[in-house]
Amino acid sequence: MEDQENMDGPVVTECTRCPELVEGRTRIVNGTGPEDAELLIVGEGPGESEDREGEPFVGRSGAELDEKLRDHGIDREAVRITNCVRCRPPGNRDPTKEELENCRGYLEREIELVDPELIMTVGKVPSEHLLGRDVAVTKEAGTVEDCRLGGASRRVLISVHPAAMLYDRSQEETFDATVEQVASLIGAGDGESGQSRLGSF
Repeated sequence: MEDQENMDGPVVTECTRCPELVEGRTRIVNGTGPEDAELLIVGEGPGESEDREGEPFVGRSGAELDEKLRDHGIDREAVRITNCVRCRPPGNRDPTKEELENCRGYLEREIELVDPELIMTVGKVPSEHLLGRDVAVTKEAGTVEDCRLGGASRRVLISVHPAAMLYDRSQEETFDATVEQVASLIGAGDGESGQSRLGSF
């Protein structure tokens, strides 16, 4: 298992599969958060801030994400956050299909190890990558599908990217409603088992 040889648990320790990404990256940006989180958020790939700091979603879009999670009773520290590709594409371009496939095994392994109750895909690239079909993100935000990932059937919830709100505040209502749905699905703030699990971090 070549993927696992490059990993320590859900963490990719080394990889040279994508020459252009390897040349331009500062570091491999792995997922952060509990390795048994109920919610796994999957983005596209690291941006400039993420490449510099070594964590996903730490730039402006990360601040938007944190705020909405907090508004709906979800502590970011209780959530696992990762990306489809772990190295920054030059100029923040979309990752190519080849780059996505090169990193696919790492993401599948992370999903298998974390075994989340819910996967939230933020934006077009991760939604299409994991669901294996075209996705109209704005129209389909809040849609939940069952999909086989990481060796099991998983619930995947489609979301717009928090960065969309930075350019179009009309997207805020859509994103807010989606995060509210996430909170309901994982039981945040309702005193159910999900809340006790999330509240322990």
